[in-house]
Amino acid sequence: MAYKNLKHFIDVLENENELIRITTYVNPILEMAEITDRMSKQPGGGKALLFENTGYDFPVLMNAYGSEKRMCLALKVENLNDIAAEIEALFKLLSAPKENIFDKLNLLPQLSKFASWMPTIKRGKGECQEIIMSEPDITKLPVITCWPKDGGPFVTLPIIHTKDPNTGIRNVGMYRMQVFSEKLTGMHWHKHKVSAKHFNEYKKLNQRMPIAVALGGDPVYAYAATAPLPENVDEYMLAGFLRKKKVELVKCITQPKIEVPADADFIIEGYVDPNDELIWEGPFGDHTGYYSLPDWYPRFHITCITHKKNAVYPATIVGIPPQEDAWLGKATERIFLAPIKMTLVPEIIDMEMPIEGVFHNLVIVKIDKSYAGQGQKVMNAMWGAGQMMFNKILVLIDGKTKITDYQDVAETVFKNLNPATDIYFSSGPMDVLDHSCSKLGFGGKMCIDGTLKLPEELDESFQSIKVNSIVEIENIKSQFSEIRIVNTSLVSINIPCLFISIKKNRKGHIRELHQQICSLREMNGIKMIVYVEHTVDANDLPIALWRFCNNLDPKRDNILYKATTNSCIGFDGTRKTAEFDNFQREWPNVIVSDNATIEAIDLKWNSLNIVEFIPSPSLKFKNQMYGNEAVVNSEISN
Repeated sequence: MAYKNLKHFIDVLENENELIRITTYVNPILEMAEITDRMSKQPGGGKALLFENTGYDFPVLMNAYGSEKRMCLALKVENLNDIAAEIEALFKLLSAPKENIFDKLNLLPQLSKFASWMPTIKRGKGECQEIIMSEPDITKLPVITCWPKDGGPFVTLPIIHTKDPNTGIRNVGMYRMQVFSEKLTGMHWHKHKVSAKHFNEYKKLNQRMPIAVALGGDPVYAYAATAPLPENVDEYMLAGFLRKKKVELVKCITQPKIEVPADADFIIEGYVDPNDELIWEGPFGDHTGYYSLPDWYPRFHITCITHKKNAVYPATIVGIPPQEDAWLGKATERIFLAPIKMTLVPEIIDMEMPIEGVFHNLVIVKIDKSYAGQGQKVMNAMWGAGQMMFNKILVLIDGKTKITDYQDVAETVFKNLNPATDIYFSSGPMDVLDHSCSKLGFGGKMCIDGTLKLPEELDESFQSIKVNSIVEIENIKSQFSEIRIVNTSLVSINIPCLFISIKKNRKGHIRELHQQICSLREMNGIKMIVYVEHTVDANDLPIALWRFCNNLDPKRDNILYKATTNSCIGFDGTRKTAEFDNFQREWPNVIVSDNATIEAIDLKWNSLNIVEFIPSPSLKFKNQMYGNEAVVNSEISN
């Protein structure tokens, strides 16, 4: 059965030993985020946290989705793959030939299920409207400030409702909201988002755009708001399918054209006026692990705030992975695998989005390959599939490789890879948060085809040379003083790839260095070299991979060394600057807590009801910053 409300979910978390109640006062400004960051990086995602002493009238729930178990509890399933299997079964039933009356009659129960998932609008007020603020004031809610260089407090789990003014079709999305005053926030929707399209339609009509923001309620609502559904598919139909019960909606009080979940904890009603000047919003410590830098966004004017009795304020933080959002992404990966297979790319067997790739940056796809060029066919289909258009690095595998065993994946890819012919580059739309693109929202992509090559796909001039399992690190470092660390751990297990930390100091430096390194005799058989910033420990593969994926524009930053019979590709995953790379955009800093907050939580730790002391994850990244602002200070070289 579906959850009655957020409190019901909290009770279940507590019964499952997945919740810690914190009764000590914790400040919503920076302190809650610091504690949550420490907890979310524990094995398996740690525990959900309920901060009961917030200095406000409401407790704050964080890290509620932050593990596979809690994600399954939120969606009421034993395993996330169960949902994909159910969707696949429905697709097969609906698409199967209906040869006689009995086949059609067998379909009726399923059609009735569809009807039972559709949201319904009930009369009167909902639980979410039990209390109406006499004067709306969002500063009376415990809105958290996540990171020291954030522009201010941000609502981080808002379920935002808009409608197309021409069709009345609803969209439910999730876009951060910076609080500027009692009745004013930003509305941070990117140009690719459906709500932004709705806003453009209101601009044409020169009308105010009504909006309502829900917080809390059944935990499935927040997930549905993040789900990459096709445009014009109601997110509350997905929510109804997941909870096996239709979502009950009620009309807003001051924005009656918008309906919201009756069981939500808070409703914030208001509007965006197309005649308003935009507001300078940000910075914000984002899910990439870097600050997203300030920009101009619409103003959201608050006209009413309502809430249920004993409401709980839900919040999340994003930042250097892993964080809670990784598990929301894992649910999407599992749930939407079936629709992609059934409607777009039938040869897909499985899909994996490693945490280090922060969603779109790195996607591994396993396919059932039967003909030459099938990898390229899948590549083009994936880059044209909804939010997969933002994917930066696509890795294709086939055969018996276990997609969640990254060593097995790497061994398969490099065994089958000719760096000169099996890596494909393209350009296209990118996530607006991708700071590596030379132009905002537009940049390079690549597909690494690690499938077994058929005869038509082979380059006969290429010879696969057995890699030298002992690469003389000191020999390489002694010849190139700019190299700080050479990680040969992958080579030692027959994966011909090096990670190198380098201090870049001139134009064309990485290109020149790559050719020089690859010409060394001992580099025979090495197929790929990944270059990262000198401040990054190349021996820490998860962190090096995260930094590399964020800092790379594959089409711009690749360097191919091609010898007579073998080749090696290099990728420049270092910070880009105007001085050395002619990069004209601002470059963001990585996200870390400030020393004062870390020290405050260290002192408070014993009173938090968390048994073991957890040091701040930020300490590991202090030396990877360039200055202390959201924007990198290019004059600091570390």
